[in-house]
Amino acid sequence: LFSCFCSSLAKAYRDCHCSNQGSQQSGGPHALSTIFPILPYLLHLLLFAFWGSVAVYLASSGTAEFKYMNMTHGNNSLTTQSCSAQDFNKTLSHLRCQFTQYVANQHLSRLQIYNFIGLIWGMFFIVGLGQVALAAAFASYYWAFRKPQDVPFFAVLHGLWITVRYHLGSVAFGSLILTIVRVIRIVLEYIDEKLKKYDNEFTKCLLRCCKCCFWCLEKFLKFLNKNAYIMIAIYGKNFCTSAKEAFKLLMRNVVRVVVLDKVTDLLLLVGKLVIVGIVAVPTFLVFSRKVDALNNHLPELNYYMLPILTISVGAYIIASSFFSVYSMAVDTLFLCFLEDCERHDGSEEKPYYMSKELMKILGKQNRLQEADK
Repeated sequence: LFSCFCSSLAKAYRDCHCSNQGSQQSGGPHALSTIFPILPYLLHLLLFAFWGSVAVYLASSGTAEFKYMNMTHGNNSLTTQSCSAQDFNKTLSHLRCQFTQYVANQHLSRLQIYNFIGLIWGMFFIVGLGQVALAAAFASYYWAFRKPQDVPFFAVLHGLWITVRYHLGSVAFGSLILTIVRVIRIVLEYIDEKLKKYDNEFTKCLLRCCKCCFWCLEKFLKFLNKNAYIMIAIYGKNFCTSAKEAFKLLMRNVVRVVVLDKVTDLLLLVGKLVIVGIVAVPTFLVFSRKVDALNNHLPELNYYMLPILTISVGAYIIASSFFSVYSMAVDTLFLCFLEDCERHDGSEEKPYYMSKELMKILGKQNRLQEADK
């Protein structure tokens, strides 16, 4: 059993190497994918701007409350006596009418909650839109029998168009599922905050268990959604069918999936840390005034670690955004590879679609190629 397990791990590692190599090869005809994260970033900015504008308008749509202020010398305090907007800033004896706050009614509070849920849904929707577009682009490379002749020239733009034209409903449904789980988690956090003043160990334990379960559920749904989006990009089916087929495919190759996931995470982490190090080391040398040539052009900072940390965190966030493209490429090509191996056998009727380099690594070959030789 141990030998079989080690053999399956070795085979899974080889498949992982194939997927990573394939993602690097697909970077040539998909050079636009390297700058694709800029589009979701801009869409997120527009979403936050819209959400903020609506939130401000709702907050200022309540009823204005005016009260008299006691203007006695040394005793400028609000009274409980209300006044009208027509009396604003008017002084009557020692009292002056002043605006105090906007009083929101119950409907405005509900609209604020609705607006916030819309923000969460929009964020998940933008992420899903980008994932389907990238998956469609990388899948078009894998399933092209003649590479790169059969690959669309602007594969990423073509994938984005296909997503917008045919798959927005599937993306919206997948993002809605994640939104529901995230809202439940927020409600649990709110309940936990309210119950902190009560010393009830059973309730605390129950809430912790619920929070842990829904955290795990959200992680699983994100993983399932990502693979469902890939199957949508490959076959164009609806979300539920794609999620079911993706789950079955992954369960049939669970060892390969685990190895690929961990190896890819390790490679991405190393890449992010290298980029952060490349940015952080020069930043530290400059702001700590260890570069004599630049000391005359820089102000002396009392807390120079703050800009260093800010720049390093920013570099990590930006690196994570761009490395997400590589992660999507690996996952897409891996699912395409699994589908290719299960559906085809290299015969003239069912030839492999994988590249010649991948077939060489796996020891596979199309019989049509053998006949040509």
